[in-house]
Amino acid sequence: MHAILVSQNPTGLITYTADGQVMNIITNGGRRPLSVSDNVGAPAEGRVEAFATVVAYAGSYTLNGNKVIHHVEVCSIPNAVNTDQVRLITNLKRNSLTLRTFTMVSVGRQITYREFVWERISK
Repeated sequence: MHAILVSQNPTGLITYTADGQVMNIITNGGRRPLSVSDNVGAPAEGRVEAFATVVAYAGSYTLNGNKVIHHVEVCSIPNAVNTDQVRLITNLKRNSLTLRTFTMVSVGRQITYREFVWERISK
């Protein structure tokens, strides 16, 4: 993804379904609320910050060895629609999953990788 997430404390949810669908949302931790409850009526500056600190997408996924490929169908970042986002599975345990991105450019600098540790939500 081409997110502008710069937080050291991101938060999010990822859902994989048995029929091959994935949904993912990641936000910066500690985001400030908009000044009004209606996102359309909020001042542009607040909407820009809100958009720049979240990425959300959904689509189908496939597994290929130790890689999961997210086939993006809808996304908060229009340029990512109809792309494949490849993630390396570096750890898979009963209640946790660690995914690593490949080298990419974000916020004007090259990032070797990003690693996301997902933990199963207890019911």
